[in-house]
Amino acid sequence: MKVYDAEEKILGRLATVIAKDLLSGEEVRVINAEKAVISGRREDILAEFRARRARGKQRKGPFYPRRPERIFRRTVRGMLPYQQPKGRKAYKNLRAYIGTPEEFRGVETVDCGAKEAEGLSGITLGEISKHLGVNY
Repeated sequence: MKVYDAEEKILGRLATVIAKDLLSGEEVRVINAEKAVISGRREDILAEFRARRARGKQRKGPFYPRRPERIFRRTVRGMLPYQQPKGRKAYKNLRAYIGTPEEFRGVETVDCGAKEAEGLSGITLGEISKHLGVNY
């Protein structure tokens, strides 16, 4: 089992590394998912997430999450062949958490090599969730 810390990591870069691990059969746990960063202009990112939430019907979908750990999982799902059995099996091995649960305190996290968001303009998944109306 691999444990990744998403704090100050760019979401897409981290998600690609995790998707590769999942497809190779690893179990992956992600802590601090609310601190992952999406780089870009804040207004553009928020407008895109509002549009995703507004798309579709309430009963019919597509359903797009508002909670930060679920947004993280949905991003990784987009990088997996989810419509195939191997993609669904891989997706079941992913768990994302808000903060650091007790069971992962003191556990060594894997350095994923994903670029850190230092000096980049962007917004965290936690801020997006608050904008969408979720208090986690």
